[in-house]
Amino acid sequence: MIKVNYKCILIIYPLLIFTSCASIKNVKYFNDIADTTNVTRLASVNYIEPKIKPDDILFVNIQTVDPLATQVLQSGNLQNSAIGSTSAGSTGGQTVSGYLVDNSGNIELPVLGKIRVIDLTTEQAREAIRSKAGQYYKNPTVNLRFANFKITILGEVNKPGTYVVSNEKINILDALGLAGDLTVFGKRENVSLIRQLDDGTREYVRLDLTKSTVLNSPYYYLRQNDYIYIEPGKSRIVSSDAIQNRNISIVTAIGASLISVLAILLSTNKL
Repeated sequence: MIKVNYKCILIIYPLLIFTSCASIKNVKYFNDIADTTNVTRLASVNYIEPKIKPDDILFVNIQTVDPLATQVLQSGNLQNSAIGSTSAGSTGGQTVSGYLVDNSGNIELPVLGKIRVIDLTTEQAREAIRSKAGQYYKNPTVNLRFANFKITILGEVNKPGTYVVSNEKINILDALGLAGDLTVFGKRENVSLIRQLDDGTREYVRLDLTKSTVLNSPYYYLRQNDYIYIEPGKSRIVSSDAIQNRNISIVTAIGASLISVLAILLSTNKL
């Protein structure tokens, strides 16, 4: 007859309940916002437009009343450059079309020639190109955006990888949405962000997604080439250890069974 140790049950059961509650709390965002129907207002974040730098790729679209001239002006976008993959499952680089900003900070457009765009925002670069195109064409229309604005998301997310975004005004929640959100094992209170500064140095910060203060953090909006890393929590380690122990148990059980069968066969042969 199997004896039940009630003392162990009384000790283990509350621990299981406590662990379950703690895990639910750890996977929630913005725990400090009250669970109420009242509207909570948060301070706004000043968005700083990214500046164009050497090795950026700009997609430029110039429209004129002359279809042939428009076709010539757009031909330069066929210059392709390879960048990182957009998801964990893809292989090789992704090809994007646009004009590469050279080390001097210029792009070279058909007919218009070289135009200096370094340290300009996309709006300022758009106006510079429109002004130059206006010398050759009547009322040209110019659209311009980054073709290689990318961020990398690694760690405990469902789809880690490097993502190219068409909208340069992307925040950390948008980025996590692209990566399929954090897994239940990700540490939401300790998200790492690595950013390269204009002088070549890097800064490293940690963001707490369980607090609403992240919504008005100066790092809420991402910049090109930002790296986001989600650390695994203790539950991931425990889960991995449990899987490893289970596999060891299975192998041990199989080994014991084989030894038992072998022992039976040996004893039968002796008989």
